[in-house]
Amino acid sequence: MFEQLYPRQRAASTYQIPFQAWRERGIRGVIFDVDNTLVPHDAPADERAKKLFADLRALGMETCLVSNNKEPRVKAFAETVGSRYVYKAGKPSVRGYEEAMGKMGTDRESTLCVGDQIFTDIWGANRAGIYSILVDPMDPREEIQIVLKRIPEKWILYCYEKQRKNTERKEDKTWQNRS
Repeated sequence: MFEQLYPRQRAASTYQIPFQAWRERGIRGVIFDVDNTLVPHDAPADERAKKLFADLRALGMETCLVSNNKEPRVKAFAETVGSRYVYKAGKPSVRGYEEAMGKMGTDRESTLCVGDQIFTDIWGANRAGIYSILVDPMDPREEIQIVLKRIPEKWILYCYEKQRKNTERKEDKTWQNRS
């Protein structure tokens, strides 16, 4: 029912994603949301974010920040971490994701998207045909419009986890029946 909103994968933090493994699987570019994905809302790029982007460059991966925020916020962050960016992306519209892939020189199969919100980051990436990873928000203090979206997100994530567990059980039974 909510499958278009489901992330392909979840992670507790952006900083726990094994990007080396993704590179080995053919991922050449990573699209990131900024606020509550890389740093708390409105925070500047910190040392951890700078290191992540340096590590991604060392792996030969391209990056692009895709944000619904205004240019001053996104540009300043992008310049600090050394990334391309798309501001006022209109997520979940596909436009910002396609623009990001164009800037990175990647396609749907070689691009990964990381974000903290289902109704913008994940839904937009899924609509664009990009593999999506949902991370937990870094800071519980958020703007009211985001707090209100978190309410239906909880229900969607409940359904996602239930479906994921059912799928794992079916796969386990199939595997056991092979023996």
